[in-house]
Amino acid sequence: MAEDLILSVVTGSRAYGLQTGASDTDRRGVFVAPTEAFWRLDKPATHRDGPLPEQFSWEVERFCALALQANPTVLECLWSPITEVITPFGERLVAMRGAFLSARAQQTFARYAEAQFRRIDPAAPKWKQAMHMIRLLRGGLHLVRHGDLMIDVGDDRERLLAVRRGEVSWPEVVAWHDALLAELDSTRCALPATPGKTAVDDFLIDVRRAHL
Repeated sequence: MAEDLILSVVTGSRAYGLQTGASDTDRRGVFVAPTEAFWRLDKPATHRDGPLPEQFSWEVERFCALALQANPTVLECLWSPITEVITPFGERLVAMRGAFLSARAQQTFARYAEAQFRRIDPAAPKWKQAMHMIRLLRGGLHLVRHGDLMIDVGDDRERLLAVRRGEVSWPEVVAWHDALLAELDSTRCALPATPGKTAVDDFLIDVRRAHL
């Protein structure tokens, strides 16, 4: 693992409880660029791939910006049940994960799921994509109802894996999608209207000072 990582977690099927024997290990992380690197005209990279297969990391400022926008992929990192690297700043980041949440998530989770749904060809569905579309809607619904992001799919595991195997008809998948989307749209949101941007700013300032 890179020395500048403050957080690295396992995401994807292994975190969701949807892994099979053929599942990859998807890793997502947060790294910190040296503060002096921002003084140049050429700024540090906002993200990077590797060094391990299926590993992707964001620079801490970019990660925080995306989390404040309620990006589902980024938020899931803060709730992953499988942590491989965590430093004191990583612990602080996870501890303040609630500061990133806002009612905006109600729209972003629906929008991301709908983008996946529109990309699926009903004549030849990509069943893995359909499974994750349903999983995303379930996660978004739990988040806006309870103010906490559900990662493991729990009791719906077998039904979701049946979707992945193509054992659930496309009309049944559409009906499941429609029901979840309607619930997500109509549920009274338990999240605050705006995220805790001041707390995030304070965190970033401390990170930059520590890496100067």
